[in-house]
Amino acid sequence: MSPAGDHRGPVASGARAGVPFALASLLLGISFGIVARPIMGPIAPIVMSVIVFAGSAQFAALAVLAAGGGALAAIIAGSLLNLRFVPMGIAIAPSLVHRHVGRAARGQTLVDASWALASREDGRFDVDFLVGATLIQYPAWVGGTVLGVPGGAIIKDPNALGLDVVFPAFFLGLLVPELRKPGAKLVALLGGAVALLLTPVLPAGLLIIAASLYSLTGLRR
Repeated sequence: MSPAGDHRGPVASGARAGVPFALASLLLGISFGIVARPIMGPIAPIVMSVIVFAGSAQFAALAVLAAGGGALAAIIAGSLLNLRFVPMGIAIAPSLVHRHVGRAARGQTLVDASWALASREDGRFDVDFLVGATLIQYPAWVGGTVLGVPGGAIIKDPNALGLDVVFPAFFLGLLVPELRKPGAKLVALLGGAVALLLTPVLPAGLLIIAASLYSLTGLRR
């Protein structure tokens, strides 16, 4: 179901709602392409963005490679960050009323922004809305990587571009609308407290997983 007052189909409505996040994905993709080129070469970053399409996981894998880690360690690091999709997948599962192939295909469109945008107050998810939101973000992420890769051979200090602020702004943009939902403020506050308390003992990626798993309490509520 499309949001109230929106007479477009849910896929088109999702694509429209996803435009701001697509712009952020474009900037993040450019940043990834710039920093990945010196480490991975000109082709691998683009292939990775096409296949993986998970910014935080890709940056985590890249950080491992930059520190001298091997491919297996990079894969593990990226996979750990992507474990946050487990509670997200559990939350959306009841709304996937399609058959096996249809469920699997739509499940591939599950990304952070689309999941948040498709959430409804009754606890269900507008799956077609989610698909639309992802369809506009995916080409932006891949296209941004393509644009950024050539810059990786020229720009010596990617941080000077200020693109490192896009990630925090991206997730803040996801959080603010969620806080308007009943019970969300308490879950968000306690989830943040979980991450803060575990900061001295866990790496950054595992902090995200711990906070994501705590979000299951919000689903239960």
